[in-house]
Amino acid sequence: MNIEILYPYILYTGIPIVFLSSIWRLLYHKKPVYIYTATKPIQNTNNKKWHEIILFLLRLFSLLILVIGACRLRKPDTRSKVPVNGIDIMLAMDVSGSMTNLYENNSKTRFDVAKEEAIKFIEKRENDSIGLVLFANVAVSRCPLTQDKKFLKNIILDTAIGQINFEGTVLSKGLLTAINRLKYSNAKSKIIILLTDGDPTSNDERPEKAIELARKLGIKIYTIGIGDDKPFDIFTFFGHRITPPINTRLLNNIASNTGGSSFLAKEPKELENIYNEIDQLEKTEYQTPIYSKYFEYFMLLLWITFALIGLEILLSTLVWPSLN
Repeated sequence: MNIEILYPYILYTGIPIVFLSSIWRLLYHKKPVYIYTATKPIQNTNNKKWHEIILFLLRLFSLLILVIGACRLRKPDTRSKVPVNGIDIMLAMDVSGSMTNLYENNSKTRFDVAKEEAIKFIEKRENDSIGLVLFANVAVSRCPLTQDKKFLKNIILDTAIGQINFEGTVLSKGLLTAINRLKYSNAKSKIIILLTDGDPTSNDERPEKAIELARKLGIKIYTIGIGDDKPFDIFTFFGHRITPPINTRLLNNIASNTGGSSFLAKEPKELENIYNEIDQLEKTEYQTPIYSKYFEYFMLLLWITFALIGLEILLSTLVWPSLN
């Protein structure tokens, strides 16, 4: 079983700080060449360099172990695996250029609203594994199936139009990428929620290919058309262009042939209601790697740190006091 790191940012910042401070001490902290005492003859400290190296390494390792312990290393107790009610869900989101259009009678873009509602939906699905696929001119898997909702929400918040080529809508390729993520899922219920505001472009795959594969793997596809089902004019810096309407016929075909449902969200409130409706999906029980108990390494590493510091103090004060 893999060891988990609860606070990796402590590791990323703490270890460089420890090494930099240690290098600074080596370069700028000078020891006297000779030590004078009332009871002992003059001693040349250059002969005791290896004593200093041992003390230095003890201090270095104690600090490194302390940093590692602060990261909260832990190992799941496999005997505490618990069954939960949940399904595996892949979100396939359109990030083409038209998603930057404003929602009608709203100051937010379609993509901003889509992100907000997706995050609300994720927060409700506590026991589900959820992943994310983005598609525009190409399709990319942005996040595999995960139970870490905080991690997934941060990915969605950081997603922006333009991170991948936004000139196009490869809807079917987005579906195929999401299906590939669900291919090896052990869940009895597997679902894709597809959200788009346009019509597939010429560089896309045939939708029948995605439908056939989804049916073969028992994957339901819920489609959401975001915006209007009619073309409309847009005036941009580059001039006037017409945005094609949502291909509701295609979305209905994909959903009906895979056991899902098709929706149209002409305004933000409708999109919220659609996600609420999907939230009522039937849940099935299956064994997922969620653990109620963990073995924490913090106390063990803390005691090791104390032991190393104690050994350093013992050596420097009793065994090699002349180094102080």
